[in-house]
Amino acid sequence: MKKSFVESTRDFVSEWTVTILILLFGTTTLMQAFVVPTSSMESTVLVGDHMIVDKLAYSPAGAFSRHILPYRDVRRGDIIVFKWPPDPRQNYVKRVMGVPGDHIKVVNKEVFLNGKKLVEPYTQHIFPNIEPYRDNFPAEPFGPVDQRGIAMLKDHVVNGELVVPPDSYFAMGDNRDNSLDSRYWGFVPRENIVGKPFAIFWSYDAPTEDLVDFTAKHFIDLAQNFFTKTRWSRTLKLVRAYPVE
Repeated sequence: MKKSFVESTRDFVSEWTVTILILLFGTTTLMQAFVVPTSSMESTVLVGDHMIVDKLAYSPAGAFSRHILPYRDVRRGDIIVFKWPPDPRQNYVKRVMGVPGDHIKVVNKEVFLNGKKLVEPYTQHIFPNIEPYRDNFPAEPFGPVDQRGIAMLKDHVVNGELVVPPDSYFAMGDNRDNSLDSRYWGFVPRENIVGKPFAIFWSYDAPTEDLVDFTAKHFIDLAQNFFTKTRWSRTLKLVRAYPVE
């Protein structure tokens, strides 16, 4: 029997309401889109990379869900998206270099983890000079060190090494000479971690200011240069961790 206009309209609204609710649930609870606004993770992650973040990767597992969902602990080498401790309204992306209990120091740009010098093929160094504090860490604070960073140096340095406390993580950018990271604002609390990016769904060559504020200039640029400034080779590229040990 043919449905009336009212019934058809009601069914249409109901179907789309359910669809929208599912999409909202998925993008707020399961996944989240994130755009990279700065160069601190180059060349692993580029400015303008739009990523899907898995928000369930590190969720605490329940008695039942642990058997059907791939929950796991945060590991060294993971790339994470997290709420920036000095301003939780902002999301940052960095690589986890230290987990609770780890001892970390940087000597002439080289990272030592628990007494062992790391081999880091994912990093880049764009400045040849050695800068105090940035390249020999921990040390006397120098540069834009936040109060959290100063407290970290005061409370968690033992025998010239930084010791990561419980429920905290030490994160650094792969673009090591140009990264505002845990050296400057302290540890990432466990509760600040949003999730783990797993794929780049779109990458667009745009400056940081356009990606942060989404200015009218950015939309004009998109309209004019979408096809030429989209980095097509990065579409659906997986964001992989690298074991740090």
